[in-house]
Amino acid sequence: MGLDDKADAKGDKLKGKVDELIGKATDDESRVLKGKAEQAEGSIKDTVADAKAHLKDTADKAHDDRRDDGR
Repeated sequence: MGLDDKADAKGDKLKGKVDELIGKATDDESRVLKGKAEQAEGSIKDTVADAKAHLKDTADKAHDDRRDDGR
């Protein structure tokens, strides 16, 4: 789950950066914008993956704490 999500986000960011650079080199503003959008999508996916990992860690810790209490 976590590594796949992070890899997908990294791929979007990289593809977006390449599209942005190609757009700038060819003076294609739509490609520049597409690249920036892909990078933003990658950043959002990265943030969501971090949040999911944090929630899972918190849930696991809460579960472990209940076991320690004998419940």
